[in-house]
Amino acid sequence: MSQVQDYKSRLSDPASRKFETFSYLPAMSDADIRKQVEYIVSKGWNPAIEHTEPEHAMANYWYMWKLPMFGETDVDRILAEAKACHEANPGNHVRLIGYDNFKQSQGASMVIYRGNTK
Repeated sequence: MSQVQDYKSRLSDPASRKFETFSYLPAMSDADIRKQVEYIVSKGWNPAIEHTEPEHAMANYWYMWKLPMFGETDVDRILAEAKACHEANPGNHVRLIGYDNFKQSQGASMVIYRGNTK
């Protein structure tokens, strides 16, 4: 039986925290983020962007960047909004969400930009 690796994630250390599945992988490139946005659009989900300070990232509430982009299918426009949120809040984590209208839940949620963690 293999050993299970302990990810030294602690509440007292914001830099160590993991968020959703993709945070255990290397940071996504712009091309990787584009693929995720394309997937969200292909599923017919409504994209939304949220952000928060690293020390508050474990809380349930993240700040919404504008309103969800209901019905938006232009991948470049979604990416531009994500980048604008990151540039306006460079110290914050930025999360991309795909809302599934039919299941009335999040179909996808991932941190696409990490803020400064000290």
